[in-house]
Amino acid sequence: MTTENQNFDEFYGYAFEDLQLGMSAAYGHTVTDADILLFAGVSGDTNPVHLNDELAGASMFKGRIAHGMLSASYISTVFGTKLPGPGCIYLSQTLKFKAPVKVGDTVVAKVTVKELNPEKRKAKFDTVCTVAGKVVLEGEADIMVPARG
Repeated sequence: MTTENQNFDEFYGYAFEDLQLGMSAAYGHTVTDADILLFAGVSGDTNPVHLNDELAGASMFKGRIAHGMLSASYISTVFGTKLPGPGCIYLSQTLKFKAPVKVGDTVVAKVTVKELNPEKRKAKFDTVCTVAGKVVLEGEADIMVPARG
């Protein structure tokens, strides 16, 4: 089968026309030491507050914390896999870091449709990450969503 005849619809998530205000989706992940070490390696962010037990123990956090951008990446997970899902394009994101995340914490990233712009096929989402119900990160994101067909 040539790519001209191939239908890729099954690879895509919601079409713009299927989105409604208030729709939401979430993803949860329990942060491990390996997650922090791998994220440090991939990102190059080797700040000792993430990697050095002794130094981090003397910090205001009283121990090692996960990278804030690790939690933010779980928002991307929701967008790319659930809502709107595969095929969407991440355009922008604001982030406010509210509290630290530590090894063993389960981060729940949730996105909620806030605004829809049909002319541009753009959706604005409220984004939030929580640990045990406490907000650790919040912001807004703009996403471009493919049209149906």
